Amino acid sequence: MAKNELLGGALWDAYSKKVSERMDNPTHLGVITQEEADKRGLKLVVADYGAEACGDAVRLYWLIDANDTIVDAKFKSFGCGTAIASSDMMVELCLGKKVQEAVKITNIDVEKALRDEPDTPAVPGQKMHCSVMAYDVIKKAAAQYLGKNPEDFEDEIIVCECARVSLGTLKEIIRINNLKTIEEITEYTKAGAFCKSCIRPGGHEEREHYLVDILREVRAEMENELQNKTDLNSKDNSEFANMTIVQKIKAIESVIDEKIRPMLMMDGGNMEIIDLKNASDGYTDVYIRYLGACSGCASGASGTLFAIESALQENLDSSIRVFPV
Repeated sequence: MAKNELLGGALWDAYSKKVSERMDNPTHLGVITQEEADKRGLKLVVADYGAEACGDAVRLYWLIDANDTIVDAKFKSFGCGTAIASSDMMVELCLGKKVQEAVKITNIDVEKALRDEPDTPAVPGQKMHCSVMAYDVIKKAAAQYLGKNPEDFEDEIIVCECARVSLGTLKEIIRINNLKTIEEITEYTKAGAFCKSCIRPGGHEEREHYLVDILREVRAEMENELQNKTDLNSKDNSEFANMTIVQKIKAIESVIDEKIRPMLMMDGGNMEIIDLKNASDGYTDVYIRYLGACSGCASGASGTLFAIESALQENLDSSIRVFPV
């Protein structure tokens, strides 16, 4: 039976292509034996981490040379497909790095590496926690190799001990995914899903940071940033609207010289402003003429016109329209 029949098309579409491929065909799945390590003259490190709360576990194998570089790595994972895909990517991110560098890899790094598009999460929110194991098993392997405790590598404040989710991870996840509720945070990270002490004061264990406070603070920061951006745009638009025709033309020429003209000249073209009018509907209409190679390039005219108009709207005023003559 096909996966989309088992999971439902909508759910399967929530996984990136990279995750789907690594679920079915993990690149680094396997075992490295001591015999193989001895033949290659390398140090073998084997580390285990089990997330009992969600039933997943991973075993990580590293082969390390005399320069502390991870020259080969494999994994075995006991858990869901997302855990397999995350473990596979985790191993790939380790390869070629020194142990001291690999220990800096986080679950956020793993999840981002699995994305098809930079701004689109690689997995559904309820499976985001599966990449958390990567951070812990790497710490255990590094600690074993360097003769330290895993906690020695902890430079993040852990908010949820059960799911091992840090303060930095929570803030980034809230921002990236525009999360607005505690339920959404739990769905994306599993923070607060188990003992619940990290959600708000009053649980069985007192904590320095609580999800309710983190969410409130990050949302306030996001709203302030949005308001500041809106205020800045309004100020810029107001300044342009109050300019004289001559001032507007100079401002437009300045943006064109910086953002547009170099691009046109690289292709042997150019442009000039023919006229500017303040339309009765509140728009500022700019009339331009293409020169050189641009004048005879019908296929690129619409794309170039869109680029010019977008640059002027973004840098001067959203009410600017551009027309070729």
